[in-house]
Amino acid sequence: MSMPRFSVWFRRGWLRRGWLRRGWLRQLRWSLFLSMLLIVLAGQSTLLDAIAQTSSPPTLLINQATARYSASGNDINLISNPIQIEVGNALIDPAGSLLGCDGQPLSSYAGFSMSLYEPDASGLGLGNLVQLTATTGADSIPPNSGNVNPFPFLATQGKYNFLLDATRSLTGPRNLGKIQTAQGAEYVLVINPPAASSFTERRIRLVMLGVVKNTTNNTAILSYRATALDGQPIGTDGQTELVRSVEIRNAAVQSLIFFELGVNSTLCDRNQMNLVKSADRSSVQPGDTVVYRLLIQNLAKIGIDSAVAVDTLPLGFQLIPESVSGVINGTPAAVAIQQTGSTVTFSVADAIGADQKLEIIYATRVTADAIRGSGRNSAIATAQRIDNRFRLQDGPRTHRMTLDPGIYSDCGTLIGRVFEDKNFDGEQQPGEAGIANAVIFLDDGNRVVTDADGLFSLQKVLPGQRTGTLDLVSLPGYTLAPNLYFNERNSYSRLVNLAPGGLGRMNFGVTPTFQEGPL
Repeated sequence: MSMPRFSVWFRRGWLRRGWLRRGWLRQLRWSLFLSMLLIVLAGQSTLLDAIAQTSSPPTLLINQATARYSASGNDINLISNPIQIEVGNALIDPAGSLLGCDGQPLSSYAGFSMSLYEPDASGLGLGNLVQLTATTGADSIPPNSGNVNPFPFLATQGKYNFLLDATRSLTGPRNLGKIQTAQGAEYVLVINPPAASSFTERRIRLVMLGVVKNTTNNTAILSYRATALDGQPIGTDGQTELVRSVEIRNAAVQSLIFFELGVNSTLCDRNQMNLVKSADRSSVQPGDTVVYRLLIQNLAKIGIDSAVAVDTLPLGFQLIPESVSGVINGTPAAVAIQQTGSTVTFSVADAIGADQKLEIIYATRVTADAIRGSGRNSAIATAQRIDNRFRLQDGPRTHRMTLDPGIYSDCGTLIGRVFEDKNFDGEQQPGEAGIANAVIFLDDGNRVVTDADGLFSLQKVLPGQRTGTLDLVSLPGYTLAPNLYFNERNSYSRLVNLAPGGLGRMNFGVTPTFQEGPL
């Protein structure tokens, strides 16, 4: 260690005044160097001792430098400002435990298991199971005495642990060239509930931060970072990411160098909250008013609060703010509204007890822009448990409204008839009967059949040039009647120019075919 700035300060500040000489200056430098070195080494020793303890209170490290010299018969003492560092107890029980959402042990752990995987190339998916070194005898640490992976829980005990081998290599795409305890090694810890359980699988990402060895007492410290991949708290303290350290004991005498790994985690029921979205109608036209209803049901065994529902309205649907209301099991509840564009956020601070429900009712106005949209909106609801502040979520839930353009429709209507044309003028006269069950094919593929009076009609036809063709196969004994006035009607097809919102007509005149009888 050297003190370049300190020396320059002495030379520029004191030597100019003639107070210092080279002999005592060299002595001063060595005194300062040794004092600082002893203080730093003492601090490092204290730091290692503090980390190695598992139950001692936090240790306060104090680092302060002193210097003394004589100049012109005067004794001068220098004392630096103290630097204080509080070192907390970072060690935890290396065996992990699995608790319920309320922080209490589960009634039974039968069928539960814990697995340790290497991540895939993305770092979030599952790769291969970590190949752990089997343990026997003195190397075994219960409850996972054989160091198996996956580890099945005992029915009455929610404890587990894995032993990482400091000499064994990893094979995953993100861990190539690393041993199991190397800094930067990555794992995914998977909590596997039984297939018929109400619990869902959880995944926790682990990243090794490094190993610190202490040769004085033959111990070593392994630190890692745990992050919940589902965004839910890892344990009952509500943290989704935490840093922990575990200790290897008697590292110098073990036949294998193992680090015991376990994370205290919680597992919650799959369905703790349910969101239902509904409306008072299924079809609307521009100008209508739609009343929506959001129902948030608390399925947890404890109360929830801070409920928030985020609803994305369809295009052309406008919220009517004064229509918003909230009710918790028949009791009115205040609802705060925040709107950004088509996204509306409803917030209710009141608590919702176990098995209670919150209803949020609001109305929207349908504008002409709605016919350009899909009529589909979605909602997501979140809340927090009042015991451990875990965040609950359900959704999205969607509702699709059928849109009727009404007076804004640009589609047209086709009407027509098939009749027996006796005077061959192409128009139906009194006494010219309609022909039932005649078939007309349209250019868009639609097939229309006439009624008992020979009439047909078709709505919602796209505007433009539309063509209809009479199928004579559907009219046995008839053929197309000749038209004496319009050559265009001497065809099996009719062409109409259908305007947006307009009406087009296609008439077909037919006449009986003449068949020669036997002589």
